[in-house]
Amino acid sequence: MNLLNYRLVIFALVTVFGIVFSIPSFMQSSEGKKITLGLDLQGGIYMLLGVEVEKAIETKIKSIAGAVQYYADQNDILIDGMTINPDTLSFIVLDEAEVKNIDAMLETIQGLEITKRDSLEYQIALTPLEKDITKDLAVKQAVETIRNRLDQFGLAEPSVTRQGTTDIVVELPGIKTEADEKRARELIAKPANLELMSVDEKYQDQALTLSEEDAKATGHLILSDVANPNQKYVVKQIPILTGTDVADARVAFDSQGGSPVINFTLNAFGGKVFGDYTGKNVGTRLAVVLDGKVFSAPVIRERIGGGSGQISGGFSVDEAGNVAIALRSGALPAPVIVLEKRSVGPSLGAESIEASLIALISGFVAVVFFMVVYYRVAGIIANIALVVNIFIIIAVMAMFGATLTLPGMAGIVLTVGMAVDANVIINERIRDLIAQGMTIPKAIENGYKNAMSAILDSNITTLLVAVILYAYGTGPIKGFAVTISIGILASMITAILGTHGIYNAMMRKIAIENNKKKWFGVN
Repeated sequence: MNLLNYRLVIFALVTVFGIVFSIPSFMQSSEGKKITLGLDLQGGIYMLLGVEVEKAIETKIKSIAGAVQYYADQNDILIDGMTINPDTLSFIVLDEAEVKNIDAMLETIQGLEITKRDSLEYQIALTPLEKDITKDLAVKQAVETIRNRLDQFGLAEPSVTRQGTTDIVVELPGIKTEADEKRARELIAKPANLELMSVDEKYQDQALTLSEEDAKATGHLILSDVANPNQKYVVKQIPILTGTDVADARVAFDSQGGSPVINFTLNAFGGKVFGDYTGKNVGTRLAVVLDGKVFSAPVIRERIGGGSGQISGGFSVDEAGNVAIALRSGALPAPVIVLEKRSVGPSLGAESIEASLIALISGFVAVVFFMVVYYRVAGIIANIALVVNIFIIIAVMAMFGATLTLPGMAGIVLTVGMAVDANVIINERIRDLIAQGMTIPKAIENGYKNAMSAILDSNITTLLVAVILYAYGTGPIKGFAVTISIGILASMITAILGTHGIYNAMMRKIAIENNKKKWFGVN
């Protein structure tokens, strides 16, 4: 046999890959990709959040109202009495000839229940199926939005996973200071609901005397100024634009006072709507509303093109940064409340790491010792494959930025046993064939062929279980499934392809010596 064969070449390449890409993780260096320790290993913050999914229905209704209003304005259709309730929208079309146009527009929106009175009065609600879809989507969007915010915040490997129907589990490993904890908590729960709303000058002089119920009955809201709560604004209930139309948001500094402000840029659609509105409403005031409070209400002096605006309101630099991050990553589709919060101390992580390392090293040493004593040189070859297997697991997890948790370490320990199991099956097949009188080189080739089906069956079934655990499990279970999956795939290369390649490279020497005791421990 040739000293260099394709099996050995592949094994050598994956060995180099495993060692090179696992070094940053073992050395915990700042350069290169490395595995991040999970919350249970290095401490941090655990939070259980609840999404108020019913509010998502109201947000959906409000977006439908905005679409109807914009369509009516663009097509010069007169509508009146537009009122938004938590789960319904009502309005009146003043021109009966335009009813067919409104109907055609509403047909483009899926999941609506439309009730008409006298053919001119509309009441719109979501179908039960659409409500369920909206609630489910609100939780999914909240997970993605929170994850995006934390990524931009700069946290290493935050874990954001859905739990049950309406809850979200957030794990923030490595947070040590109260300041970081407070900022992360504010960033997670901040709705960041930006709305550009029209101040109704007709009712503005009644802002301090008009009740919220009376204002809502006429399609208005009463909002307070963020800097001066005694200053009230009467704004039209239907926003001109919302945060969904924001393409970017950055912290800047006011040219006059030097205080932090937030400059935002709208997307193409938002820029068009903004330009059209400001062009038609010169001389009126436009309220910049963030999370239900008015940050500014400037008078529109001219048409504003380019789709950009500014939010100012006495921000600190950190507050402005948090708002900008929240706007860039998107508003939460529904309010999020903290149901449970607890801190995991670093001592727990140190104890967990120590216990896990003891288990991993003890198991590894015991397996290595047994393989050498029982299988002699074949055991040494199997141990080489085992070491490379661990390097590959660490390297692949580091490349994908995976987080190592306590269950993940358990998965590595289990993988050690599974990787050796494949070589045990192969070696036993070879020993049986040698005992039957077959030459060692021929026994090696036939041993691999005979063992292959059993190894593939066990590994494939375990891999399928790991995939199911990852698909339907939560954080710790996912970590276990990831390490098991990587370990199985790695062992297929190291324990089967790699060891076979080593035997092929040494086959001439094996045939010459023909020492059954030395190579496979056969008497």
